[in-house]
Amino acid sequence: MFQEERLISIIDYLKSNKRITVDLICELYDVSRDTARRDMVKLEEQGSIVRTRGGAILPTLSKEVGNYEQRLQSESSSKLTIGKTAAGLIQDGDYIMMDASTTVLHAASALSSKQNVVVTSSIEIAAILTRKDETTIHILGGVLDSKHHSVYGAKAIEMLNDYHVDKLLIGTCGITEEGLSAPNEEDSYLVRAMMQHADQVIVLADHSKFGKRLFHRVVGFESIDILVTDQDLSSEMREKLLASEVEIVLAKGDDLDD
Repeated sequence: MFQEERLISIIDYLKSNKRITVDLICELYDVSRDTARRDMVKLEEQGSIVRTRGGAILPTLSKEVGNYEQRLQSESSSKLTIGKTAAGLIQDGDYIMMDASTTVLHAASALSSKQNVVVTSSIEIAAILTRKDETTIHILGGVLDSKHHSVYGAKAIEMLNDYHVDKLLIGTCGITEEGLSAPNEEDSYLVRAMMQHADQVIVLADHSKFGKRLFHRVVGFESIDILVTDQDLSSEMREKLLASEVEIVLAKGDDLDD
């Protein structure tokens, strides 16, 4: 077997078994320990594995977060369905807050309730809401992130102190059994501040976000009231959420707690 074939096979093994050792590589592929070590070095250089004592694991940290246009196109049909369901949770006259998530953008587009007051960090969501009758829009100030079409920073967090809303709609880049995570601290700090000024926190997350852990932890499930998603959850994830009294809603409109 050529090295490239072994490398592909090693990655496939790790996807199913989580960890592989030098000795096991020798046994599976009938190669020397030196050859097994060279294989692991090659995979590490490619960023495909993380070497551990005597073996290797797949990386557990997700690092790739696309720009706004890329995120908007990713899982677009799922986000549209989730957005429509989340919009149905908003009542006439609700004061709401929305972060800059592309899934929350779909909720803003689908909003049919009247006389809402909306606070947002997203310039795209603010633009969409200008086309909604009887909606008052407050956009946070701060530093404009041209990559994600949103504002962030100390000024945005300071402005939140002047508001309190009924409901907060946020997305997430990653969700594991430890909670929500984001690619940087700025995103985390703004979302945490938003949560402090809302009576109810609603998280919108399509199936691709589950199992992803990013650099910075935002919050645990104890800070969430409702999760809107598009597919059934693993039993482990479901148990974790229910233990924190999170209401789970499928984007089809079915409540998984029923």
